[in-house]
Amino acid sequence: MNEKIDPYLRPIYDALYEMLGFDKVEKLLNKNIIEVAPLAFMRGRTLNEAFIILDEAQNTTIPQMKMFLTRLGFASKMVITGDITQIDLANPKHSGLIHAIKVLENENKISFCHFETKDVVRHHLVQRIVSAYDKFT
Repeated sequence: MNEKIDPYLRPIYDALYEMLGFDKVEKLLNKNIIEVAPLAFMRGRTLNEAFIILDEAQNTTIPQMKMFLTRLGFASKMVITGDITQIDLANPKHSGLIHAIKVLENENKISFCHFETKDVVRHHLVQRIVSAYDKFT
Protein backbone atom coordinates (compact mmCIF):
# COMPACT_ATOMS: atom_id res chain seq x y z
CA MET A 1 0.00 0.00 0.00
CA ASN A 2 2.89 2.42 0.68
CA GLU A 3 3.70 2.45 -3.03
CA LYS A 4 0.19 3.73 -3.75
CA ILE A 5 0.07 6.51 -1.15
CA ASP A 6 3.73 7.58 -0.90
CA PRO A 7 3.60 9.89 -3.95
CA TYR A 8 0.82 11.88 -2.27
CA LEU A 9 2.84 12.12 0.94
CA ARG A 10 6.09 13.08 -0.80
CA PRO A 11 6.01 16.74 0.36
CA ILE A 12 5.90 15.59 4.00
CA TYR A 13 8.86 13.28 3.51
CA ASP A 14 10.76 16.03 1.67
CA ALA A 15 10.24 18.43 4.59
CA LEU A 16 11.26 15.83 7.17
CA TYR A 17 14.41 14.91 5.24
CA GLU A 18 15.34 18.58 4.89
CA MET A 19 14.87 19.27 8.61
CA LEU A 20 16.28 16.09 10.13
CA GLY A 21 18.27 14.31 7.44
CA PHE A 22 17.47 11.06 5.67
CA ASP A 23 19.04 8.64 8.17
CA LYS A 24 17.39 10.17 11.23
CA VAL A 25 13.96 10.29 9.55
CA GLU A 26 14.23 6.65 8.47
CA LYS A 27 15.25 5.65 12.00
CA LEU A 28 12.30 7.55 13.53
CA LEU A 29 9.89 6.08 10.98
CA ASN A 30 11.16 2.54 11.64
CA LYS A 31 10.68 3.03 15.40
CA ASN A 32 7.17 4.43 14.78
CA ILE A 33 8.13 7.65 16.54
CA ILE A 34 7.08 9.48 13.37
CA GLU A 35 4.07 8.24 11.45
CA VAL A 36 3.02 9.65 8.09
CA ALA A 37 -0.51 8.68 7.12
CA PRO A 38 -3.24 9.86 4.77
CA LEU A 39 -6.24 11.60 6.26
CA ALA A 40 -8.49 8.66 5.37
CA PHE A 41 -6.52 6.49 7.82
CA MET A 42 -7.42 8.68 10.81
CA ARG A 43 -11.03 7.53 11.18
CA GLY A 44 -11.62 5.67 14.45
CA ARG A 45 -8.31 6.67 16.01
CA THR A 46 -7.57 8.68 19.14
CA LEU A 47 -4.10 10.23 19.08
CA ASN A 48 -2.84 10.53 22.66
CA GLU A 49 0.53 12.04 23.57
CA ALA A 50 1.14 13.05 19.98
CA PHE A 51 2.08 16.07 17.90
CA ILE A 52 -0.22 15.88 14.90
CA ILE A 53 0.13 17.85 11.67
CA LEU A 54 -2.51 18.08 8.96
CA ASP A 55 -0.98 19.57 5.84
CA GLU A 56 -2.84 21.00 2.83
CA ALA A 57 -6.00 21.25 4.95
CA GLN A 58 -7.62 23.66 2.50
CA ASN A 59 -8.56 20.58 0.46
CA THR A 60 -10.40 18.79 3.25
CA THR A 61 -14.16 18.67 3.17
CA ILE A 62 -16.13 19.84 6.19
CA PRO A 63 -16.82 16.25 7.39
CA GLN A 64 -13.14 15.30 6.91
CA MET A 65 -11.98 18.28 8.97
CA LYS A 66 -14.43 17.51 11.77
CA MET A 67 -13.32 13.87 11.76
CA PHE A 68 -9.66 14.92 11.95
CA LEU A 69 -10.16 17.49 14.71
CA THR A 70 -11.99 14.94 16.84
CA ARG A 71 -8.99 12.56 16.76
CA LEU A 72 -7.24 14.80 19.32
CA GLY A 73 -6.32 12.81 22.41
CA PHE A 74 -4.95 13.63 25.84
CA ALA A 75 -1.58 15.41 26.05
CA SER A 76 -1.62 16.04 22.29
CA LYS A 77 -1.30 19.11 20.12
CA MET A 78 -2.48 19.68 16.55
CA VAL A 79 -1.14 21.96 13.88
CA ILE A 80 -3.22 22.39 10.76
CA THR A 81 -1.72 24.08 7.72
CA GLY A 82 -3.35 25.20 4.53
CA ASP A 83 -3.67 28.01 2.04
CA ILE A 84 -7.22 29.10 1.34
CA THR A 85 -6.07 30.64 -1.95
CA GLN A 86 -5.10 27.16 -3.22
CA ILE A 87 -8.28 25.15 -2.73
CA ASP A 88 -8.65 22.31 -5.25
CA LEU A 89 -12.19 21.31 -4.29
CA ALA A 90 -14.91 21.66 -6.94
CA ASN A 91 -16.69 24.12 -4.64
CA PRO A 92 -14.23 26.11 -2.50
CA LYS A 93 -17.06 27.01 -0.12
CA HIS A 94 -16.98 23.39 1.06
CA SER A 95 -13.40 23.65 2.36
CA GLY A 96 -13.07 22.13 5.80
CA LEU A 97 -10.33 24.62 6.62
CA ILE A 98 -12.46 27.68 5.86
CA HIS A 99 -15.35 26.17 7.80
CA ALA A 100 -13.15 25.30 10.81
CA ILE A 101 -11.78 28.85 10.94
CA LYS A 102 -15.32 30.24 11.05
CA VAL A 103 -16.60 27.68 13.57
CA LEU A 104 -13.62 27.72 15.93
CA GLU A 105 -12.24 31.26 15.75
CA ASN A 106 -13.66 32.21 19.17
CA GLU A 107 -12.88 28.96 20.99
CA ASN A 108 -10.50 29.08 23.94
CA LYS A 109 -7.19 27.22 23.51
CA ILE A 110 -7.55 27.22 19.72
CA SER A 111 -5.40 29.73 17.85
CA PHE A 112 -4.98 30.75 14.25
CA CYS A 113 -1.93 32.21 12.58
CA HIS A 114 -2.50 33.86 9.20
CA PHE A 115 0.50 34.42 6.96
CA GLU A 116 0.92 37.08 4.31
CA THR A 117 2.95 37.33 1.12
CA LYS A 118 5.89 38.78 3.06
CA ASP A 119 6.04 35.55 5.09
CA VAL A 120 6.93 33.38 2.07
CA VAL A 121 10.18 31.50 2.80
CA ARG A 122 10.68 29.80 -0.53
CA HIS A 123 12.70 31.13 -3.47
CA HIS A 124 12.58 34.95 -3.57
CA LEU A 125 10.58 34.86 -6.81
CA VAL A 126 7.76 32.96 -5.11
CA GLN A 127 6.91 36.01 -3.01
CA ARG A 128 6.69 38.10 -6.18
CA ILE A 129 4.57 35.44 -7.91
CA VAL A 130 2.13 35.36 -4.99
CA SER A 131 1.94 39.17 -5.00
CA ALA A 132 1.26 39.23 -8.74
CA TYR A 133 -1.58 36.71 -8.36
CA ASP A 134 -3.03 38.65 -5.41
CA LYS A 135 -3.05 41.87 -7.45
CA PHE A 136 -4.59 40.16 -10.47
CA THR A 137 -7.57 38.65 -8.63
